[in-house]
Amino acid sequence: MPPLILASTSQYRKMLLARLRLPFETRSPNVDETARPGEAPRDLALRLASAKARAVARDFTDALVIGSDQVAHCEGQVMGKPGNYERATQQLRAMRGKTTLFDTALCLIDAKSGREQLLLVPTKVRLRDLSDAEIDAYLRAEEPYDCAGSAKSEGLGIALMEAIEGDDPNALVGLPLIALVTMLRAEGVQLPGA
Repeated sequence: MPPLILASTSQYRKMLLARLRLPFETRSPNVDETARPGEAPRDLALRLASAKARAVARDFTDALVIGSDQVAHCEGQVMGKPGNYERATQQLRAMRGKTTLFDTALCLIDAKSGREQLLLVPTKVRLRDLSDAEIDAYLRAEEPYDCAGSAKSEGLGIALMEAIEGDDPNALVGLPLIALVTMLRAEGVQLPGA
């Protein structure tokens, strides 16, 4: 098997990829993540996943490079990583009682052949109609300031959610493992125990 490279420094994506029990390395893709004027969230996610994988694949002659990106949006407003308590509070207030779409794009590039597999795995999340006190208590307990949408479904953030709809719960955390396994198999990668 050629080396497997995760084009990300995200601790969440690294944790998810480790679940497949394949050896891998991580590399920072150093890609500008600014949206283009009028660019739809799904198109942004797909473009960035591909750009991240391509940026890292250029450094290898024989590797499988994984790129992923996620864009959350609710009623036309993009919900990026809040970075602090104030912005997280604003996001959760805007999302409460509503459905937010998390568009998670996945790209796998074979650096040797140049073959690229790219797809989008959407996940719908409906938050409960949270009170300001519930939002405050959650943010102080978990501090999810590095997560798009300001809530960690793999942690206490699940208590804020009324429903999750999607094909892969891992996509919501940032790396769609079900789709990734399919892509890896298409490249001839055998997974332990599968």
